[in-house]
Amino acid sequence: MSGPRLAGKSDGGRRAMIIGMDTTSNDFVAGAPRRSRPIRSIARLFGPLAKPLAGTRFFHLWAIMRHTGRTSGTVYATPVVALATPDGFMIPLPFGDATQWAKNLFAAGGGTLRFAGREHRIAEPRIIDRDEAASHMPRILHGIAGLFGLRQFVLVRRISS
Repeated sequence: MSGPRLAGKSDGGRRAMIIGMDTTSNDFVAGAPRRSRPIRSIARLFGPLAKPLAGTRFFHLWAIMRHTGRTSGTVYATPVVALATPDGFMIPLPFGDATQWAKNLFAAGGGTLRFAGREHRIAEPRIIDRDEAASHMPRILHGIAGLFGLRQFVLVRRISS
């Protein structure tokens, strides 16, 4: 990965600069996406369809991420796009560090993901860039990710029950 990344916390209207990303800690620093408007439009359009299909064995693109709130302790279920990898899953991070489920996942060190009709415990979340994510997705999806400005993904490891 090259170049500085923006941290998610503002300081009097200025954003602090972070060089690189520390994916070994539970801190969550991803930076903002380049263009979030197309992603937000797609999410609004397909959100009502995604909720009933997410996590089912009939539609393997959407999953249900279960995560616990960092301060409230509330358990949330959020529909996300997920791609299976040999030892876990890769989830696009479309809204950078405005993504609450990712902040919660990193703070807890894991959660669960309902994917293809099965519940999976996941752990060891780490942020990867689009180039590293390319090895986990079909070439066409890599191109589409670039068009939509997706620069970061969360890679998680599946834990056997």
